[in-house]
Amino acid sequence: MTTGEEIIDFRDRGLVFVLPDSAALARRAANLFASATQEAVLGRGRAYIALSGGSTPKAMGQVLVTPEFQRRITWPYVEIFWDDERWVPLDSEESNAGVAKRGFLDQTPIPEKNVHAYDTNAEDPKLAAAEMEAKVRAVLPEDEFPPRFDLILLGMGDDGHTASLFPGTPAIRENSKLVLSHHVPKLDTERLTFSPPLINAARQVVFLVSGAGKAPVLRKVLEGDYQPELLPSQVVRPTNGRLVWLVDAAAAADLSRSATF
Repeated sequence: MTTGEEIIDFRDRGLVFVLPDSAALARRAANLFASATQEAVLGRGRAYIALSGGSTPKAMGQVLVTPEFQRRITWPYVEIFWDDERWVPLDSEESNAGVAKRGFLDQTPIPEKNVHAYDTNAEDPKLAAAEMEAKVRAVLPEDEFPPRFDLILLGMGDDGHTASLFPGTPAIRENSKLVLSHHVPKLDTERLTFSPPLINAARQVVFLVSGAGKAPVLRKVLEGDYQPELLPSQVVRPTNGRLVWLVDAAAAADLSRSATF
């Protein structure tokens, strides 16, 4: 446990680590990333990681490119994916993969062939989703289905969405596809996303949540009734893995502390 860190156990809804601020959260996330990759490479020869978009993963990336962390990560044995993406070109500032590549991945020795972005230049989003599903099946070990990522990082919106699983959309109930594209009426746009079965197959799923604006919905997700149609983050319940929340003090402000240990 790092200085000033608090732990709250919400049982099947996850283990919550409360960090003092966003900088501490970013460093904690980087430590977790490094530990997960080390364990996977040492135990199974390769690490399969899915990143999310947003400011917190971007801050984590800035920590990962420091000399301390560059020494800890065997980048040639790490395979990077994204659990969701916007239907925009890679060079767009709205591209999750593009922001991560420019922000930190291009400053690491990871081979380009190990970085698996969605092809947003494809003919249409459905084709891009199908191609990504085929890539996941081809790159990850064949002996497990659904394929098991070693670590999937997720964010959470102030409406309770995660990846590109938005309230009221059929994607929340998807149980056959691993990756899908769908229209999000709230945003009037197409989104690409991992499905719940693929997310829940991971060995470890970690939410990164920061800011006071997330406090009300975080409490609903962790302490309220189970209603994933309204709060899609609740659909994340790894079937044989670990669920962790890294949150800063501002985002955790409304959580009850009765389960603290």
